[in-house]
Amino acid sequence: MMNINQATDYAFRAVLYLARQTRGRVVDAQTISKAEVIPMRFLLKIMPSLIKKGIVGSQRGAKGGYFLAEDPEDITFLDVVEAIEGPVKLNRCLIDPSYCSKDGAPECLVHRTLAGIQEKLVTELAGHNFGELVRK
Repeated sequence: MMNINQATDYAFRAVLYLARQTRGRVVDAQTISKAEVIPMRFLLKIMPSLIKKGIVGSQRGAKGGYFLAEDPEDITFLDVVEAIEGPVKLNRCLIDPSYCSKDGAPECLVHRTLAGIQEKLVTELAGHNFGELVRK
């Protein structure tokens, strides 16, 4: 079964929470954790990846916390997945053809079919943004 890991699910929820706030509003980790039912240890683990990708910003100090670094319309599901999990790859032969145990990529029909499916998945993830969710 292919699935998005728990950290990515939490990241989606944290980004959506921040997207619903007034632009530039800084929210402390405890508030995000409670509102989105994300264990604090996971929240503190995923936020640096979202910051590194430029999706979330942080502010230190007594009034510190997190804020959305980009417009919600400009943050796609693909951005969040890649920030937490890295590039979307359905099979290891799509990462590097030398991983093919048959030594057949990219001529292999399975490889080509999976590459097409992966392309559709990436396109679909990139086609949905957090601005859409805020409007719903």
